[in-house]
Amino acid sequence: MPIGKSEGNTEGNTEPVSYGSITDVPGIRVGQAHRHTDGWLTGVSVVLPPPGTIGSVDVRGGGPGTHETDALDPSTMVSTVDAVALTGGSAYGLTAAGGVQRWCEEHGRGFPVPGGVVPIVPAAAIFDLGRGGDFSARPTPDMGYEAALDAAGSPEGADVVRGNVGAGTGAALGAGQFKGGLGTASVRLTGENSHILVGALAVVNAAGVPWRPGVATVPAGEGLNTTLVVVATNATLTVAQAQRTATAAHAGMARALNPVHTLADGDTIFTLATCAESLMVNPKLPVGALIELQSAAAEAVRLAILDGVACAEEVQTPAGILRPFPEEMPQGSI
Repeated sequence: MPIGKSEGNTEGNTEPVSYGSITDVPGIRVGQAHRHTDGWLTGVSVVLPPPGTIGSVDVRGGGPGTHETDALDPSTMVSTVDAVALTGGSAYGLTAAGGVQRWCEEHGRGFPVPGGVVPIVPAAAIFDLGRGGDFSARPTPDMGYEAALDAAGSPEGADVVRGNVGAGTGAALGAGQFKGGLGTASVRLTGENSHILVGALAVVNAAGVPWRPGVATVPAGEGLNTTLVVVATNATLTVAQAQRTATAAHAGMARALNPVHTLADGDTIFTLATCAESLMVNPKLPVGALIELQSAAAEAVRLAILDGVACAEEVQTPAGILRPFPEEMPQGSI
């Protein structure tokens, strides 16, 4: 079974706990850009993998805001990903991906074509429009560039700042009732595959709230929502295996939030594989190693979401107050 860096039972606990980081996966870097004054409450997070990283995606929410996800289908021509951009600003904020592409082009990263390169930068957005008071204050290409620059300048293995940062700056929970945020976690496989790491970065902007045993919660707030996740591993995967890993990782989202994958959510999980290490495969059960890796991905997603909720801090803007999700909540109080 895969093991994470946390210890003890975390169910129902929203206190900050160290779960590791997506940057525990060698070569993965994360950068942030955000604005939170003068009507702004939004930002961009960029995951910058090493060159040659393959990627795929699985979108489960009924209201996604995405860019370049079709290019990640296993049947398409391009298999590698140069960066992933997670952004606020709903569909408007997807322009931030252009700034990330600009940084990649400047550094020669992209799919080679006559005359240059075309950077492959899939992106997804959360709805945070107006949460800072100004509906027109949304991420720009320059913010995307800033986040990519921040990622590139971070040392390898540097921990990720959590909470009200990057794309988590304007995130909310419970359909806009509580403050959401950015979280991260990592899980290491066991036994002969203990050299394999799986990390996750989550932007928690959900219609739902943290799942708690025996409590059926139905948000009654207003707003459009999305939880965005990037899963990364140092294992060698094909694009099809990365896509199946993204699919399996959605189980972690369902374990962490209730409800999930609603028509009002744009829930999306990207999977990146740096292909630096090989999975050790048991000939008697060839799929066993992949199943363990996909189970680890789901657990990393669950922990990253809990981390994002726990690290979110109260914000006050002209649009109102967003308080952290309470540790204890009576049944039926939402």
